[in-house]
This record gives sequence, structure tokens and C-alpha cells, in this order.
Amino acid sequence: MTWGLRRIESSGMKRFLAIITIFAVSLVTGPAQADPADISAASRSVVRVVLAAKDGNKVAFVGHGSGFAVAPDKIVTNAHVVEIARQESSVVIGIIPSQGGISYGGRIIAYSPNNDLALIQVEDGGRLPPMAIFGGPVGDGADVVAIGYPGSVDRAQGLDLDDLINPMSPVKTRGTVSGGRTTKQFDTLLHTAPIASGNSGGPLIDNCGRVLGANSFGSISDGNDAEFGFAVSAREILSFLRKAGVQVAATATPCRSAAEISLQEQQREVIARAKVAAAQQIETAERQRVEAELRTTISQDIIVERENQMAMAALLLFLAVTALGGSAYLFMQAKRNPAIGAAGLAGALVLGAVIIFLTRPSFTEIEDRVAATLDSDSNEDDGVQAIATAGNYQCRLAPERSRITVSQVDELSLKWGDGGCINGRTQYGRDGAKWSRIFVPNQEQTVTISSFSPDRSEFTEERFLMGLDAMTKARAIRAQYGNRACTTDSAALADIADMVKAIRAELPRQANESLVYECEKTRD
Repeated sequence: MTWGLRRIESSGMKRFLAIITIFAVSLVTGPAQADPADISAASRSVVRVVLAAKDGNKVAFVGHGSGFAVAPDKIVTNAHVVEIARQESSVVIGIIPSQGGISYGGRIIAYSPNNDLALIQVEDGGRLPPMAIFGGPVGDGADVVAIGYPGSVDRAQGLDLDDLINPMSPVKTRGTVSGGRTTKQFDTLLHTAPIASGNSGGPLIDNCGRVLGANSFGSISDGNDAEFGFAVSAREILSFLRKAGVQVAATATPCRSAAEISLQEQQREVIARAKVAAAQQIETAERQRVEAELRTTISQDIIVERENQMAMAALLLFLAVTALGGSAYLFMQAKRNPAIGAAGLAGALVLGAVIIFLTRPSFTEIEDRVAATLDSDSNEDDGVQAIATAGNYQCRLAPERSRITVSQVDELSLKWGDGGCINGRTQYGRDGAKWSRIFVPNQEQTVTISSFSPDRSEFTEERFLMGLDAMTKARAIRAQYGNRACTTDSAALADIADMVKAIRAELPRQANESLVYECEKTRD
């Protein structure tokens, strides 16, 4: 007889989970607030676009604007910023990054005055971290940040030409979207982030640091700088870049704050634990009920077995007495050998009766039989294994659990090895309950921590958009550990785990991007 545990639903459990869910939802924050780390990361990609006229050995400052990288070697700015460079061959373009100590030359490779956009090729081997463009709808009243190099700030600081051609941090100003005001020529966003002459071509970004537009011009009041700004919309920028044959990182996923994602994951944990606790309570109650029923049945079985064995012992005793009487009769008839045989039979029957009587089940066996039966059923249930095992997995992005700022890959294939080998070539190290590997590229200013959690069948990617100094430090740490291929060597695995910990200690507390993939095993 199999005593499986029945799953039952409790109305009390449903009410409890409903209360937990309502409480969790009530804690969800509103619109994402700008994270300084995201604004700082976006600033890495903003450049000052300087125009200077060369006359022999003399260089005269002509003007400047702003721009932003959409590829490592390509800058978007306004067409009117570089217009004079198209008209005058003596005017050259300089690209001044926001960090580092090197400036670069630039040349125009695409020009569209109809929507005031231009694309500059960075020369001299310059590389910059590209920005992602948000291609979704921008709500009225949405928070925005304008980043660029307003000339009014330069003048207030008393900067000269030598200062302007040295890398320096751009100026960030905050405001809100005041509506989509399409001009007669092109699609624009109207906003209240303060801008001035020099901001032209700089990005207007959302709270996740993604480009919403390129600041183009402002409304003028009494000869002062703009009270309202107009930015060429992302839709125009994406169309312009597509025609120019430039592939860019683009996403339409709404911006969500890191705090909101973190709170949501905490809520998921609370609800998951509540479900587990409620299920355990129900399972415990059901197990107790099953044990009680099983104990009653086993007790009845033992009583029947005891009675049967005692009856059998009594029957053997009766047969023994009969055989002993027959032995006496045969002895009196002088039939010695048959009498001895009958006496031996009587003795065997008595011995059998004693053994059966003494081996009858005891009531102390009840608990042992109950435990053995339950253990047997439990072993049958153990055949279902939730933990991910070696094999191929198809992983799908869970956008409701992710914070997407610079990239979006909706699906990825994963080959997981139980020893932490991913895709047969990259060894991950133990990182608590999951396996992790940290990637510090030489040509990008991004540190990525990739992790796989076998107990949840989840693959995650955390991206940290770093400054030059922080990347230099991370690369130095990585160089101490080397690049490990798949291995089962315990020392190598410990080495990878130490590398993850060492670099993680130098990273900001919060990642700029966090992608969560839910994985399902596929047929090999």
C-alpha cells in the first residue's frame, strides 16, 4: 500500500498569500528616479566638438558644440554645429572626450540639415563608450537630463582655447518633457532642462542614461539663454543612423530604477518564502493526518497478525498434545520406534508453537512500520529534481525583472556543466549559491558579471559602466588571475572565485544594467 502525501489547498493560505501580494505591490515605487551612477555613465560618452581654423601655424577658435558616441568611433552632433567645417576647408574638427588625457580629430561622414543631424568619424584611433538610444514613447512630464558643454559655463569659468581642448566633465541639467512639439522640418521633444549655446548636439537622456534626443535649439527670452529646449527626437536619430549604415544599441523597454528592481526582487523572495512556508504547513498537517491514519491501520494489522500467530501457536500445541498422546499409546502397545517418532513430532510442534508465539509482532513495531512506509513514499517523490543539471538550456529575458539601459538580448542559448563550465569553454567560479564569472574587456569601459543559479535555473548579467580610472584598476586586478578555460582543478576554481570577489569589491554597489534570464532545459 502506498501512502503518498496529498496536496490540498487551504482558503487560509490563499488569503495569506493575497495579503502578502497586496502588501508587496503597495511598496512598489513610482517612476524611476535618476541614479547618479547612470548619469555619470552616460557622461562618459559625451564629447565637446571643437571647430578651429588653421592658417599656417596659427589656430583660431571658431566655435564648439557637444556630441555623443553611438559607436566606439562615431559621434552624433547637430548639423549646424559642424556646418562651417563643410563650407570652409581650413576649419578642422576636434573631438574632446569627457575623460582621459587625449583628444582626437574628426571628419564628417553623414550630414542631414533637414533634421539638424551630423555624424562624425573619430580619427587617430579614438574609441569612446557608445550610448544606447531609447526608441519607445516618451511620456509628457518625464524626467530628463541634458548633458553638454554650455558656453555660458565656459565663459563664467574664464576658460580659454587651451582649456577647451583638454578633456573635462560635461555639465548636466535636469528638467522634464513638456510635450512632443514637432517642428515643420523634423520631430522634436520640448523640455525644460536648461541648455545654452554649446549644448547643441549633446544628448537629452532619461533616468537610465539612454538617449531620448539630441539638443538642437532653445526658445530665447529677452536675449538670454533658452528657457525651453528642443531636442531632435530619438526617432529622427535612429532613422538618420540607419540611413548612414550605423548599427546602434537601442531599446524600447521603459526605464526602471535600480531601487525598484531590487525592491521587486525582495518582494518576489518574500512571496516565494511565504508560499514555501504555507505549503510546508499544509504538507506537515497532511503528513500528520496520513501518519495518524497509517498508525491506526498498522495497529490493526499488528493485532490481526498477533491473533493469527497466537492461534497458530495454540493449534501447534494442540497437535503436539495429540502427538504426545499418540506416542504414549504406541509405547503402551510396545511399538517403541513409532512411539519415539510421535514423541519427536510432539517436541517439534511444541518448539514451533513457542517460536511462533515469541515472534509475534509487538506493538512497539508500530512506529517503525510507520516510519518505513513514509520513507519509502518520500524516496519515490525524490525522483523529481528541480535543480538544473548539465545540459543545454534556452534562456529568455524577463523584462519585468530586468533593468535595461545599454543592451537587450531577448534570448540566449546556454550549455551548463555541473562543474561550472559554460558553453564548453568558459569556467565559472563558485559565488555563494550560484556560479559567476567576471569579464573585464580591454577595449570597452564595461565590467560584466555573468552568473548562473542552478537552483533557480536563472542566468543573470550585471553590467557596470565604468570610468577610465576604474577600468584601469579592474584590468590590473584581472591580470593577476589570468584567463581560465574550463577546468576541474580545485585551485583554478578557487582562483576564479577570488577574482570575482576581488573585482566585485572595486565595483559600485549597484549595477547600471541588470538582465535576468529564466532558463528551461532543451533536448540535447
